[in-house]
Amino acid sequence: MSYDVLIKNGMVVDGTGAAPVRADVAIAGGKVAAIGKVSDGATRVIDASDLIVSPGFVDPHTHYDAQICWDPLFTCSSWHGVTSLVMGNCGVGLAPCRPEAREIAAWDLVNVESIPFDVLAKGVTWDWTSFPEYMNAAEKRGVGLNVGFMAPLTPFRHFVMGEESMDRAATPEERAQIKNLLREALLAGALGFSTTNGPQHIGYQGRPLACRLANREEITAYCNVLQELGRGTIELALNDSPGVVSESDYDLLNLLVTESRRPVTWLALLNRDDKPEICLETLHQTESLLKRGAVPQVTCRPLIIQIDLRNPFIFSNMPSWKPAFNQPVEVQMNLYREPAFRQAFRKALQEPRIFSDKTLWGRLNVKEVTNPAMKSLEWKTVAQIAADRGKDALDTFLDLAIEDNLNIQFTMEIFNADEKRIPELITDSRTMIGLSDGGAHVDMLCDAGYCTYLIGTWVRDKSAMTLEHAIKRITSEPAKFFGLKDRGTLAVGKAADVTIFDYNTIGSGKRAEMRHDLPGGGRRLVMPAKGICFTVVNGQVLYEEGKHTGAMPGQVLRPTA
Repeated sequence: MSYDVLIKNGMVVDGTGAAPVRADVAIAGGKVAAIGKVSDGATRVIDASDLIVSPGFVDPHTHYDAQICWDPLFTCSSWHGVTSLVMGNCGVGLAPCRPEAREIAAWDLVNVESIPFDVLAKGVTWDWTSFPEYMNAAEKRGVGLNVGFMAPLTPFRHFVMGEESMDRAATPEERAQIKNLLREALLAGALGFSTTNGPQHIGYQGRPLACRLANREEITAYCNVLQELGRGTIELALNDSPGVVSESDYDLLNLLVTESRRPVTWLALLNRDDKPEICLETLHQTESLLKRGAVPQVTCRPLIIQIDLRNPFIFSNMPSWKPAFNQPVEVQMNLYREPAFRQAFRKALQEPRIFSDKTLWGRLNVKEVTNPAMKSLEWKTVAQIAADRGKDALDTFLDLAIEDNLNIQFTMEIFNADEKRIPELITDSRTMIGLSDGGAHVDMLCDAGYCTYLIGTWVRDKSAMTLEHAIKRITSEPAKFFGLKDRGTLAVGKAADVTIFDYNTIGSGKRAEMRHDLPGGGRRLVMPAKGICFTVVNGQVLYEEGKHTGAMPGQVLRPTA
C-alpha cells in the first residue's frame, strides 16, 4: 500500500495525555491510516526524527468573523500550529444580516473587535443573508483551517428586531422568531450560540451590543433550543471584571447550564494585581457549576494590550467615554480637553473594574509616538512623565494623546502580569486554555500565539507541566468540549490534522509587532511563530517551514452531536 503522506520516526504525542512514543504516522484520504512502524511508501515522506508530532492545535476562542472574507488562512492562528478554530464568540458577528443592516453589523465589529470601518468596508464580501448561507459562503470560498461557527446572538436579534434590538427585550413573537433562526443555525452545523453581558461591549453608535438587552425569558428560550436538539455549547463573555463572578453572574451561568443541559464556557479567569487570589476563590465559589459543565477560559500568557484614544475600547465600560466612540479626531480631542470629561473619568477610576487610578499610571507606558518632539517619552510610564512635568497623571495621559493628535500608542500588562501565578490556572483541569481572541482587537493585542507560547515557555523553559499534558490541553480537551469528535487526537480513522514542531525552538514572543496588511493597508498586531515545521490539515500539508504550500484543505466543521 502507498500512503498520501508518511511522517517518519517522530516523537508522537497523541493528545490523550499518554506519554510520547517514537512512531511513524501514515495518512491516506485525509485520515490517519496507521501509527507505529510503517514500511510502505508514500507520495510525500516527512522525516520527523528530531521533531514532535502532535494533533493539530484547537483554538476555542477567535473572532475571525470578518477576516475570514480576506484571509482564509486565519493568520496569525495558522502560523502557530492551529488546525481547527472556533469563531463567532462573545455575541458579536456578521450573520444573519439583511443588506440594509450591514453598516450596523460592521460598526458592532468596529467597537467590540477594534477593526477599522474602512477595513471592513473593503474586505467583507457580504455573500450571505442567513447564518447557514454565511457558513456555506466560507466553504465555497475555501479555508485553510477547519472552522467551527458559534451563532452570535447580536445579529440574530438585529435580524428580527432591527435597531430596537439595542433598546429593549424581545416580545414573545420576536423571541419565537429568534429561537427558530437559532435552531436553523444549529441544524446547519453551528456549534452553539454566544452572548455577552459585559458593559464594555458596545456596538453601533456606542449603544449596548444587542445581545446584552436579551432578558432571562429570551435566554431561557435560546438555551432550550440546545436542550431540545441535544447538541451545542454556549460561550459567555461574563462581565468587565475578569476573575469575578457576582451573584447575578452566578445566576446567569446557572440558568445557561440548567436550561440548555449543555456545556457552557465563560470568560475569563485572569490573574489581577489588585485581587491576587480572585481566580482560585472563583473556582471554589463556582464549584457546583463546574461539576455540571461550566468551564472558565484562561490564558497562558501575560495579557499585554496597546491603547490609543482613537478607538478607546478599554474604557468602553465607563459611560463618560461613550461620546468618544466613532467620532472624528477633532471631536474626540475637544472631548478629552473638557474639564467635565476629565472629572467624570477620574470619578470612574475610583470604582475600579479593570484597573484603578492607583494601579494604572505606573504600568501604562508610552510605546510609540508620531510627534518628533515627543520621541524621548517612548517607554516611559505616564506616572514618570507626569512627575517630570509636575502634573496630575490623568491630565498628563490625555494631554499626551492630544499633543500627538491621538496617534500616540500606550501599552501595559493588564492581566497575568505576575507570571508566577499562571501555572495554577493552566494546569487546573477545571479550566480551558484559550482566549486567543484571534482576529479581534487588532490594534490592541495579539494572543494568537498562545499554543506555541504554552509549549515553549511553560513546558520547555519553566517545566510547569509535561509536554503530553500541555498538548492534551490544547487539542483533545477543546475538541471534546465542542463536540469535534474527529479532531484533537492522533488515532487511526480520525481526521489527519497534525502539527509537527521542533521542541527546542518552538515558541512565540511576548510582545506583538505591528503590520499594515489589512484591506486598504489597515494595521494590526501580529505574533510570528517559531519552531513550527509542518502543519497538516485533513491530510494535506498547509505550511512547510513557515511557508504556505498553496493548499486550502480546511473544512467547515459541522458536528452531528
